[in-house]
Amino acid sequence: MSSNPQPEWDALWLNVRLATLADGQGFGEIQDAAIAVRHGQIAWLGRRSDLPAGYRTAVEHDGDGCWLTPGLIDCHTHIVYAGNRSAEFEARLNGASYAEIARQGGGILSTVRATRSATSAELFSASLPRVDDLLAEGVTTIEIKSGYGLDLVNEAKMLRVARRIGRELPLRVRTSFLGAHALPPEFSGQADAYIEMLCREMLPALVAEGLVDAVDVFCEQIGFTPAQTEQLFIAAQQAGLPVKLHAEQLSDQGGAQLVARYQGLSADHLEYLSRAGIAAMASAGTVAVLLPGAFYFLRETRVPPIDALRSAGVPIAVATDCNPGTSPLTSLLSALNFSCTLFRLTPLEALQGVTLNAARALGLAAQTGSLEVGKRADFGLWKIERPADLAYGIGHNPCHRVVNSGIQRKPRML
Repeated sequence: MSSNPQPEWDALWLNVRLATLADGQGFGEIQDAAIAVRHGQIAWLGRRSDLPAGYRTAVEHDGDGCWLTPGLIDCHTHIVYAGNRSAEFEARLNGASYAEIARQGGGILSTVRATRSATSAELFSASLPRVDDLLAEGVTTIEIKSGYGLDLVNEAKMLRVARRIGRELPLRVRTSFLGAHALPPEFSGQADAYIEMLCREMLPALVAEGLVDAVDVFCEQIGFTPAQTEQLFIAAQQAGLPVKLHAEQLSDQGGAQLVARYQGLSADHLEYLSRAGIAAMASAGTVAVLLPGAFYFLRETRVPPIDALRSAGVPIAVATDCNPGTSPLTSLLSALNFSCTLFRLTPLEALQGVTLNAARALGLAAQTGSLEVGKRADFGLWKIERPADLAYGIGHNPCHRVVNSGIQRKPRML
């Protein structure tokens, strides 16, 4: 007669309260719980009283009664850049618009000049404090976009720095090629020629080097047209890459319908999103990524159509949009609070937005974003009374411990 083998684990956390955030389970709260890890993946979780008899574990951790959630995911950042744009912040407060600043050579192009002038080592050093702020708040996965190089040498430089961050720091990095972020000065008045160069030369070279996980475009009146955007989407599709889009931030360009037509991972910003765009996203499973930091920093007043997104069943994610010009935000916990106070998300929706739905926005939902057996063992331990507290506090970081791929560390690295 055979018997069930005794489970053997690499590590076990006891004395924790779980918020699994698994799909359809709300917060998924389990009191007096335990969670086990083997080979960097979740091997078992449940009530401590239900632990299998005869289990063996190499290490046993006391969770100090903390709430344990999936590791947080920041699914939209421009965190690798050089320079500072506080002068533009001041100009906006004195009445200049974002579009006016861009037309006068400021905005994205000012960061392009600074980033082109920086070495790879300087870019890495400049990015570390920003990444460290996210690590300190229980973030275990981030997306990093290019888009401040706008030529092959400097776009590759940015993406190599992003890959280095993923190698040297305890978090997973997904990269997005955002060569169509702005028109570089050497292509002034030649947007179609620039897009053709991106499709025929730059994207293939970056893909060949293994630097690109997805392709993004800034589709806007001060960015690129839907037709130009579609050219890049076709090139991405031919390269086997998923697409996403900066869509409907300043006007309705029909970007949400376009990215949904290409089964895009996400459409991001969405202040001017139409009902047709919502329907297309719902049909395609495209995630709506809300960026309340940019909304707050630019003092916008048009709120994304949250109720309509809810009604249509579109997954909603939340991210920092960390960038030097419109969202110099390095706190995902603050983005949680902003999404509730400015956009009226519930605390559950906000927390789902930085876990499972953020994973969906990166194409990683099968691997991370919730506490489920077989998923990557990325989680945070929090000194809070209830999961909703993560969206409640402003300027307070209750992160106690972070586990990345099963390895425990203190939240601050540097």
